[in-house]
Amino acid sequence: MTDPGDVRASDAEREAVVERLRVASVDGRLTLAELADRTEAAYTATTRAELAVITDDLPADSGLAPAPVRPAEGRKRRWFVGVMGDTKRRGTWRVDEELGAVAVMGDVVLDLREAEVRTDMVEITAVSVMGDVKIIVPDGVHVDLEGVAVMGSKRVDVQEAPRGQKVPVVRVRAYAVMGDVKVLGDSRAEPLRRGLAAWREHWNRLHGIPSTPHRPLPGTPPTSLPGRDT
Repeated sequence: MTDPGDVRASDAEREAVVERLRVASVDGRLTLAELADRTEAAYTATTRAELAVITDDLPADSGLAPAPVRPAEGRKRRWFVGVMGDTKRRGTWRVDEELGAVAVMGDVVLDLREAEVRTDMVEITAVSVMGDVKIIVPDGVHVDLEGVAVMGSKRVDVQEAPRGQKVPVVRVRAYAVMGDVKVLGDSRAEPLRRGLAAWREHWNRLHGIPSTPHRPLPGTPPTSLPGRDT
């Protein structure tokens, strides 16, 4: 008799898990990095048992439709400004409105990997005047970069998920004048220590994949890796 967990997952079941993950993220239960990582795992799962692992630490689905995310009134925006200095936002923080980053002969770093994103899309306006704006996101999200660069540059270096998948979206409007606006993924930034590594280890064991994490486990000091853009 076939074990129920060995039954192959359908596309509809994968999409249902991805939607459940999205709702959990809006509720503040998953960071952007966790959402991206688990979404990837959902789309690559082949059995129902593998899908169950992805959501086994989330509340049971109540069957109720998620409440719509209301846009911020008056298009509120939270600003991070570096004028002849540095401004950095890392670690766990809440994103529930548009973000703005302005670097004037200085640097602004927004690290979204551990952010609790309470909206369906992260929208950022980045302005660099003889400065540097760096936005760090987990690999696997979709980045939509638009804007203008005058004697400067704007670029994306993120490993995105295959087209057609419902993955988190980060939209950046960049204006660079003799400065740079960069959107970098995990593979191009300083490794992030997070509890998600333990969940990924469990996923690898389920698939019989040898453990070769590219990020240090919690408690392990970070190491300098060649080719990182930090």
